[in-house]
Amino acid sequence: MMRTRPLKVALLGCGVVGSEVARIMTTHAADLAARIGAPVELAGVAVRRPDKVREGIDPALVTTDATALVKRGDIDVVVEVIGGIEPARTLITTAFAHGASVVSANKALIAQDGAALHAAAEEHGRDLYYEAAVAGAIPLIRPLRESLAGDKVNRVLGIVNGTTNFILDAMDSTGAGYQEALDEATALGYAEADPTADVEAFDAAAKAAILAGIAFHTRVRLDDVYREGMTEVTAADFASAKEMGCTIKLLAICERAADGGSVTARVHPAMIPLSHPLANVREAYNAVFVESEAAGQLMFYGPGAGGSPTASAVLGDLVAVCRNRIGGATGPGESAYAALPVSPMGDVVTRYHISLDVADKPGVLAQVATVFAEHGVSIDTVRQSGKDGEASLVVVTHRASDAALGGTVEALRKLDTVRGVASIMRVEGE
Repeated sequence: MMRTRPLKVALLGCGVVGSEVARIMTTHAADLAARIGAPVELAGVAVRRPDKVREGIDPALVTTDATALVKRGDIDVVVEVIGGIEPARTLITTAFAHGASVVSANKALIAQDGAALHAAAEEHGRDLYYEAAVAGAIPLIRPLRESLAGDKVNRVLGIVNGTTNFILDAMDSTGAGYQEALDEATALGYAEADPTADVEAFDAAAKAAILAGIAFHTRVRLDDVYREGMTEVTAADFASAKEMGCTIKLLAICERAADGGSVTARVHPAMIPLSHPLANVREAYNAVFVESEAAGQLMFYGPGAGGSPTASAVLGDLVAVCRNRIGGATGPGESAYAALPVSPMGDVVTRYHISLDVADKPGVLAQVATVFAEHGVSIDTVRQSGKDGEASLVVVTHRASDAALGGTVEALRKLDTVRGVASIMRVEGE
């Protein structure tokens, strides 16, 4: 039997995502009511520019006073899609204090202050859901914290930023340089006017922090994630990758140590074999692998950004939270019981592709090989080419720690025969 009194929803933000949430709530009202067991009513929309025309939204619902909206006391769920740290953080905690549950798409805030927000939700007996904060429409957070709750997740590996994947895919498929590919992404609307958050991997790092925290039942903050952007990736790097049968992707990698005693979280460009499924993730799509002991390897794939995909994730959370509200229950909160330490990047072990500019004369390879051996880094393959006294030396290592590789490169720079280190890139996805 359906409840007749509607559940009231306050929407904070009405941009690309917020306007799509409002549209779906209106056009799919009957279906949402049937799935929830009660009608849902858009009770207010907080915006910065009240005079802007918003198709399908009653102007009487629009307000610039977000604080007053979340303090009303009759709001059942607050949907926060304004982004940033403040005022979002204060508005969310205020919503909890005044009896509302919260659905958020705010990756930066959850990555930075997720523990405090979960604590506030628990204190007031309310829900905090944020499926839309990671990978757009792709169901990922709920499978990790619910479907795999009885399993042990060991690794999460994936492409979690559509803008960077579009740029790298364009560089790979057309041979374009970074700036040319970025200009194309901007013209097509995949990149913001200021793309820093994407290309310097701040966005992906926030998502990695969230995924690692849920997967490993450990508090992982944004500051715990090693971050390396993709602005230094060149057409020459792609040429080298192709010679190895690889391509280059910006990857988020969250791993449990082999002994189970610690975890790592990192985001950086990496070469991956063309045979790996992630190598075929094109344009602005996202894909994430989850590796667990019982379930094995799972892959989640789909559009990772945009108004409609993100709104889909928001509405999925809204339905779940409303169902909880009717049933007088709350869903899963923070699970950080494992409290595993987060290891520094220096402890991470992987393969490396190093390109050196060297003098083209006898003995250079032997000198370089000696430096690698002295630092305990084993060489897998070497390729040398050159003429007129200058040469290029490409070394691919076996697995080594980041710290050991760093010491190796520092020593290589001191050799008279090494003119410079052209590039260093990790090799993943073996």
